[in-house]
Amino acid sequence: MNKYYYEGKTKEEAIKLALQELKLSEEDLIINNVEEKSGLLKKSVKIEVLNINEIITFVKELVSNIAKSMSSEVNLEVRRRENSISVTIFSDNNSILIGKNGKNVTALQYLVRQIVNSKLNNSLSITLDVGNYKEKRAKSIEFLAKKLAREAYKTKTEVTMDSMNSYERRLVHEALSKDKYVYTESIGEEPNRKVVIKLKEEK
Repeated sequence: MNKYYYEGKTKEEAIKLALQELKLSEEDLIINNVEEKSGLLKKSVKIEVLNINEIITFVKELVSNIAKSMSSEVNLEVRRRENSISVTIFSDNNSILIGKNGKNVTALQYLVRQIVNSKLNNSLSITLDVGNYKEKRAKSIEFLAKKLAREAYKTKTEVTMDSMNSYERRLVHEALSKDKYVYTESIGEEPNRKVVIKLKEEK
């Protein structure tokens, strides 16, 4: 990944110079202000520019190399939306890459984010999935949350779910946020935090 620097009287002028030299559209660039100088006779703005396509190439190489170290050959499907990158991994050994309850893919996503964002000095949203595991897991968690909410209401007792990571707990909270009869709370310490489904007081 390369960083490019341009300077102009205004930020717009500096961006125009970047677009002309790199021959890219503005949507392909991540642009950061670096420095603004203002004197009696002269004013200038310096920007740092990154090519999102170079970042995608770096992410793909990084994920492939990590997967190889786990004895997995992979094919990658990359989707990009503004300043976010979504990578779906397809491999001959999905179970190893996913790990128990998705722990490996969660750790892999965290590692990739840390490496990339440390090089960018910028927070770029990067999400990783393996064979659409997270999508299927999300639907399963939402279904279970609603099922347990019904049980809690019928039995008039609170229900404590198994330990989940922060992303999965958020799915439960969102799934039951508009429920008329129950509400949710997280309890415990990481990595064993759990969601408790509790009854609302009847009015």
